[in-house]
Amino acid sequence: MKALITVQDNILTNSKLHITNNLTRKKDIFKPIEHNKVKMFTCGPSIYRRPHIGNYRTFLYEDILQRYLEYIGYEVERVINFTDIEDKSISEAKARGTTLEKVTNPVAERFYKEAELLKIKLPSFIPRSSSSINQAVKLIKILVEKGYAYWHGKDVFYDPLKFSGFGKLSGLDMSRWPNQKRRFRKDTYKGQRWNLGDFILWHGYRKGDDTNFYWETEIGMGRPSWNIDDPAIITKHLGYEIDVSCGGVDNLCRHHDYNISVIEAVSGKKFARHWLHGEHLLINGSKMSKSKGNITYLENLLTSGYSPGHIRFYLIYGHYREKMNLTLKKLERTSRKLDMFKKMVEKIINPKSHIKQSHRSADGLITGLREAFEQNMNDDLNLKGAFDAAYRNVTQLMTLKMNSQLTDHHSRRLKNLLIKIDEVFQVIYA
Repeated sequence: MKALITVQDNILTNSKLHITNNLTRKKDIFKPIEHNKVKMFTCGPSIYRRPHIGNYRTFLYEDILQRYLEYIGYEVERVINFTDIEDKSISEAKARGTTLEKVTNPVAERFYKEAELLKIKLPSFIPRSSSSINQAVKLIKILVEKGYAYWHGKDVFYDPLKFSGFGKLSGLDMSRWPNQKRRFRKDTYKGQRWNLGDFILWHGYRKGDDTNFYWETEIGMGRPSWNIDDPAIITKHLGYEIDVSCGGVDNLCRHHDYNISVIEAVSGKKFARHWLHGEHLLINGSKMSKSKGNITYLENLLTSGYSPGHIRFYLIYGHYREKMNLTLKKLERTSRKLDMFKKMVEKIINPKSHIKQSHRSADGLITGLREAFEQNMNDDLNLKGAFDAAYRNVTQLMTLKMNSQLTDHHSRRLKNLLIKIDEVFQVIYA
């Protein structure tokens, strides 16, 4: 739905967005490399298994960030990836006796459908790790030539001690680094502990390995590790310098510092200016896990009677940097709040008042709604504060409407403003 905004309601294109930057450990003014353009990378799903509702909480805060950057006037070039080559996807394919494509394609299709239901704005194309193998090889060759990486048998490892500032994102204490050489050959390791040693970049083919999971390249037959997948996709599609890198809080340990060390070692330049990480979604007070049997999917909430709009609202109605506890009771409460807000808006914008002069506070309430929205969103994407401020102002406007003190002009003005704001929220008119 499109609508023109009056001059009085134009957005503040010079508004100052502050976001918490995990690289600097403070709330920074957002400043992209180019004045009006933002390059943004957000970690996408590993498509050997379907995303759960906690994954969608991460994808949703990233969606809000993109939408708000566009709201304040930026052109956003965003890349999100599908990880289809990694130890876990290969193990899954072997266990099923099938191909990587037959494991990953259905998961990718489900992600597209569920993202559409939740109004998550995706790029027109999502690259897969398997489409960036040549770029991964290019990066590995440069890292070996520069001395950051080395061959060990048929594999290639990265030596973090060669990179000045390794672990700077997560705040790793390098004094803990062991004296003896250690290598970590798995793509990923459970938990949030650091692997204090060299990490793998390339899995070389060995006699007896299934050739279906390896590629013939300039550096021999093998496959890229998970640790080089993202850097390959990022540098291929966005370049070596970007403005924003996002993901879940789990990425703070190992993964994103690995990305920094790989890309910056190749380019010699700062990779990303701003780093954002979203906190966990708990289920009834506990972290989701197979052992607890509490992994929850979008489908589970839909079959419980909640609409995609209710679910989206719940997942964005809470600060992305704070843990959120999902219970059906809380979901019911936020759903009622959203429904009440939408009912008030529907009554206010209904142009049947025949009032020629409204109460003197009407203009201030509408202008204040916009200002409060932007003030809260500029404060580290405080969407909850932004919505609550809108709720308060709409409640007061509803009182004026019920008392026949609101003109059709103000109803139209509010409607146009909320249409613009809902380009970010995606819950009012969606």
